[in-house]
Amino acid sequence: MNSFQRMAKHLAGNSRSKLIVELLEFFLFTVVIVWLLALGTERLGYRWQWYRIPRYIFTMEDGRLSAGLLLQGLAVTFKITGVSFLFASLIGLITALFRLANAPCAKALARGYLELIRNTPLLTQLFFIYFVIAPIIGMNSFTSAVLALSLFEGAYASEIIRTGVLSIDRGQWEAAFSLGMSRGQTYRHVILPQAFRRMLPPLTSQGISLVKDSALVSTIAIYDLTMQGQAIVAETFLTFEIWFVVAAIYLAITFALSAAVHVMEKRIAVT
Repeated sequence: MNSFQRMAKHLAGNSRSKLIVELLEFFLFTVVIVWLLALGTERLGYRWQWYRIPRYIFTMEDGRLSAGLLLQGLAVTFKITGVSFLFASLIGLITALFRLANAPCAKALARGYLELIRNTPLLTQLFFIYFVIAPIIGMNSFTSAVLALSLFEGAYASEIIRTGVLSIDRGQWEAAFSLGMSRGQTYRHVILPQAFRRMLPPLTSQGISLVKDSALVSTIAIYDLTMQGQAIVAETFLTFEIWFVVAAIYLAITFALSAAVHVMEKRIAVT
């Protein structure tokens, strides 16, 4: 076994041990939180009604199992998150290229966009787009939510992409130019393919933030997972049960994405 194989095996072993420790920490943290909540609700005299929860996850219609209100809201969350992530990546790529360009106007435009988006709250941007911009150009609530999330997350994605591009050795540029490639061809065939491997884990982490930020779209009457939870609580008064289930669903999604990031980082470190 050569030194590279020994190093790869060592990294894989460390990553596996780290994952096990993180899982144990997460389990212990969950146990403590559940115990504290159970103790608090017991002192408040709250009566748990978990038996009423399954109908909001799955329902039976004409003898067939179908998605309940919470899973319907989750589907909307996935749709908004997926579309927003694609547009945020595109906006981030364009903004990063503008900042790396030699054109002063492009740099100024990108800088202005970044300063505006990163220095104002997402909720303010969402309200501005929905209540000011949307009525003027005829956008619906879904499009407004996607636009707000895409602009907000795109600002942060642009920094990830720009950092990934700058991490590529200058010799790669010089080699491409010596072969007669234009700047655009160099980006497409040489720089971005190499930078993508380095950008993928942090971009996936940004996707985790997007999932959590998407809960704010409930403020403009989009029936995502959070809004469905609010509606059910208002109708049934199952406050703790519903919000625990909603939190568990969000936690499961973000934990799965975090595990994916962990696997990608491990593979990149080995290769």
